[in-house]
Amino acid sequence: MENATPPVRLEPWSEEDAGLLRALNAPELTAHLGGPETEEQLVRRHRRYVDLSAADPGAGRMFRIVLLPEGTPVGSIGFWAQTWDDEPVYETGWAVLPGFQGRGVATAATRAVIAEARTAAAKGAGNATEGRRYLHAFPSSDNTASNAVCRKAGFQPRGERDFEYPPGRLMRCNDWRLDLGPSVQEA
Repeated sequence: MENATPPVRLEPWSEEDAGLLRALNAPELTAHLGGPETEEQLVRRHRRYVDLSAADPGAGRMFRIVLLPEGTPVGSIGFWAQTWDDEPVYETGWAVLPGFQGRGVATAATRAVIAEARTAAAKGAGNATEGRRYLHAFPSSDNTASNAVCRKAGFQPRGERDFEYPPGRLMRCNDWRLDLGPSVQEA
């Protein structure tokens, strides 16, 4: 029996997504990230997500993950400009509501965000995003599900590292990297 990946659509994060962000702030979804954020932190995060989705695409984008054909918002994913080991890169992260986990939603959304980041990297020549050839993900070393998403989406493991998230808290994570250069199909 074939394991079909559910179809998803990424839609730019908007003002209307504050409720989705609150739903994604549940203890079971933030256990690997230091726990739920305060209301004040959520308001700031929501503002960053809205602003990022309105900025130059080369800076990154945040999206709500919409499950098709129902059109149900089921999570968030994005990519943003970052410096890692003194190199300009993109970073990605995602969250999927509990009732939709284990169905391939995060993997499908990650593959879609890779395409978005690849487009942004290709268009970035000559501006502040020039040189962002790689997309990194930093799931907690003990987050089995997110590490599996990285592997299924084509990221390459680069080993365990200490990563500060949230600010002031070190976590042990896996550094996964994906080359945003032309894919085999595009070459």
